[in-house]
Amino acid sequence: MAAAAEWENGSDAGPNGDSAMFASPVKARARAPESEAGTSAVTASESSEARVDDGNIQEAESSLREGLSLNYEEARALLGRLEYQRGNVEAALRVFDGIDLQAAIQRFQPSLSEKTSSKRNNKLRSDSSNSGSQHAASLVLEAIYLKSMSLHKLGKPMEAAQQCKSVLDAVESIFQRGIPDVMVEQKLQETVSKSVELLPELWKQAGAYQESLASYRRALLSQWNLDDECCRRIQKRFAVFLLYGGVEASPPSLASQTEGSFVPKNNLEEAILLLMILLKKWYLGKTHWDPSVMEHLTFALSLCGETSVLAKHLEEVLPGIYPRTERWYSLALCYSAASDNEAALNLLKKSLNRNETPNDINALLLAAKICSSDYFLASEGVEYARRAVTNAESSDGHFKSVALHFVGSCLANKSKISSSDHQRSLLQAEALKSLSEALSLDRHNPDLIFDMGVEYAEQRNMHAALKCAKQFIDSTGGSVAKGWRLLSLVLSAQQRYSEAEVVTDAALDETTKWEQGHLLRIRAKLKVAQSLPMEAVEAYRTLLALVQAQRKTYGSVKNGKEEADKVSEFEVWQGLANLYASLSYWRDADVCLQKAKALKTYSATTLHAEGDMHEVRAQTHDALAAYLNALSTEVDHVPSKVSIGALLSKQGPKYLPVARSFLSDALRLEPTNRTAWFFLGQVHKHDGRLADAADCFQAASMLEESDPVESLRHL
Repeated sequence: MAAAAEWENGSDAGPNGDSAMFASPVKARARAPESEAGTSAVTASESSEARVDDGNIQEAESSLREGLSLNYEEARALLGRLEYQRGNVEAALRVFDGIDLQAAIQRFQPSLSEKTSSKRNNKLRSDSSNSGSQHAASLVLEAIYLKSMSLHKLGKPMEAAQQCKSVLDAVESIFQRGIPDVMVEQKLQETVSKSVELLPELWKQAGAYQESLASYRRALLSQWNLDDECCRRIQKRFAVFLLYGGVEASPPSLASQTEGSFVPKNNLEEAILLLMILLKKWYLGKTHWDPSVMEHLTFALSLCGETSVLAKHLEEVLPGIYPRTERWYSLALCYSAASDNEAALNLLKKSLNRNETPNDINALLLAAKICSSDYFLASEGVEYARRAVTNAESSDGHFKSVALHFVGSCLANKSKISSSDHQRSLLQAEALKSLSEALSLDRHNPDLIFDMGVEYAEQRNMHAALKCAKQFIDSTGGSVAKGWRLLSLVLSAQQRYSEAEVVTDAALDETTKWEQGHLLRIRAKLKVAQSLPMEAVEAYRTLLALVQAQRKTYGSVKNGKEEADKVSEFEVWQGLANLYASLSYWRDADVCLQKAKALKTYSATTLHAEGDMHEVRAQTHDALAAYLNALSTEVDHVPSKVSIGALLSKQGPKYLPVARSFLSDALRLEPTNRTAWFFLGQVHKHDGRLADAADCFQAASMLEESDPVESLRHL
C-alpha cells in the first residue's frame, strides 16, 4: 500500500526523506525587527487611510514605500489587504491588479533559494536578508490569494481559480523542492495552506471538473507542509467529489506512482482509499472523529459489495462512538449482505435481547428476512416477523406489510419440512393468508407479487400463479429475469410448452447477456419436454459457452448471493450427461459426467447420475452402491431416495418395506415429487393395498399434469 502512504503523507514528508538538506533558510524574522516593522506598518497605514479613501492609490503607495522601504509590489500588497479587510472588494481588486507576480518571483527566488549551513545544533538557519525576502514574498503571495478571493466574491470563479493557481505555481517556483517543514514564516504557510485548499473548490464552481481533480491530487501529492486538519479536509472533500461528483476521474499520472504501489483504477477505489486513510488518521489520534467519513465509506463499500470490509472497520471503531445496539445492527447488515447469515443472526439476537432493544422493528425485520432464506430457521423467523407485526400496528402500513410478507415466506418454508400432510396444508394456507394481507397493504410491491406467484405454483394453483407472474412482469417492465422464468415455468406446468418457449425467447431479448443463464437452462429443458433432444443439446452448448465466458471474465465469485444468481458449469455438464444418458449415448454421457466430477468431486447429483447409468445397463448392485454413496454425501438428496425406493421395489416382496420407507421419506422432503408418488403406488400395489396404490397413482397423475420442467425452488 505504498500509494496509501503517499496519499496520507503527501504534504507531510520531505522528498526522498531528506527535507532538512533542502530546507529553505527562512523561518520567522527576529522578534525585534518584526515588531519594529509591524509598528511602522500600522503607523504608515493609518496615515495613508485618508489618501486611500480619496482613491489616490499611487500617493498612498508612494507613502508606504518611503515609510517602510517597500518596493512597488509590497506596497500594493499592503494597500490591497487594507481595502479587502474593510470590505472594499472592487477597490482591493484594482490595487492588486497592479502587482507583477512574475517580477516578484524573480526577485525573491535567488535569496530564498540560497541556503547557509550552520553546525550549531545540527540545524539550518537563514540570515536576516533571507528572512526579509521571505516576509516580502509572504506579502505578495497573500495579495494574490486575496485577489483570488475578491474575484470569487465578485462571481468570477474561473478567474479566481487562475489567480489561486498562480500562487501555488509561484510557491513551487520559489521552493523548487517543496516547502520545508521547518523555518517557514507562519504567514507564508497560512497563505499556501489556504490556497491549496481553495483551488479545487474554485475549479468546481467554475465547472472545470478535471482541473479540480488535478488540483486535489496536486494538493495531496506535492510538498506543501500542510497540517493534519487541513490535509484531512482536502482528503474528505476529494473523496466526496469522487463519490458524488458525477465525473469519471482518470487514474493518477505515472509521475506520482512508485514501483509496486497500489494505483486506484476508478473513482470508487480512489475514494475508498482516501476514506480509509482518514479513518487511519483518527485511529492514530491525528484528527478528531468525523461520523460522515464512516457514512461515506459505508456508501462506497456497499456499492462494490465489500460489506465484510466495512464490518471490519465498524468493529475497529472505539466503544462509545456508536450505541452498541446500533453497531450490532450495522454489523448484522454487513454480514447479511456478505452472506454470513449466521454471524448476522447472532448479532441481532444480542440486540433483540429483552435487556437491550427487544422491540426494534428494523432488527426484527432483518432477523425475519435472514430466517426466511433457511428452511430450518423458518420457525424462528415466524416469531420475529410476528413480533414485528405487533410493533408495526401503530406505525405506517409499510412496516406492517413487510412484516406480514416475512410471516408468509417463513410459513411457506416451514411447510416444506413439515412431517405431517395436515400440518403442511395448514401452514400453506396460513402463508397465503399472510401474503394476501401484506399485498392488501402494499398492492404495487413486485417482490410480494412474485412470492405470491411462487407460493401459488408450489401449491399447484397454476391459474393464480400465472396471473401473479404476468402482474410482476407488468410492474417491473419486464426488466427482472426471474419474472420471465416464473411465467415460463408456470406455462410449462400447464403443458403449454410452445408458449413457454416464446416467453423464454422474449426474455432473452429483454435481458442482458450475463443474466441469460437460467433462461437458457429452461429453454434446454423445454426442448427435452417437447422431445427435441438435439435442439436441447444445442441449447446446453450455448449455455456452456456463456458460463465459461462468465468464468473467464469475472473469475470465481466470492459473494454467495451473486453465485446463486448464476448457472454453474457443473450444472451444465450434469444436465448434458443426463440428456445423453436418456438418449442412450453412453460415451457422451460418460464424458460429460467426468467433466462434472472434475468440477465437483463429491456431489450427490453426480453420484446419482452414475447410478442411473448403471441401472439402465442392468448393473443393479453398482447402481444401488452409487445411490447410497450419493445419500452419504447429501443425507436429504431426494432423487437418490426415490431411485433407491424404485430399485428395491423391483427386487421382490421382502424389499418392499424398505422401498416404502425410502419413498415416504422422499415425499416428506418433497411432497410434489410425482416419481416418488408413482413408485410408492407400485409398492402398495405389490403389497396388495390397492386403494392406497390408486391414491398414489392419482396423485402422480395430477402432479404430472402440473409439473414444471424445472423445480420452482430454483427461483
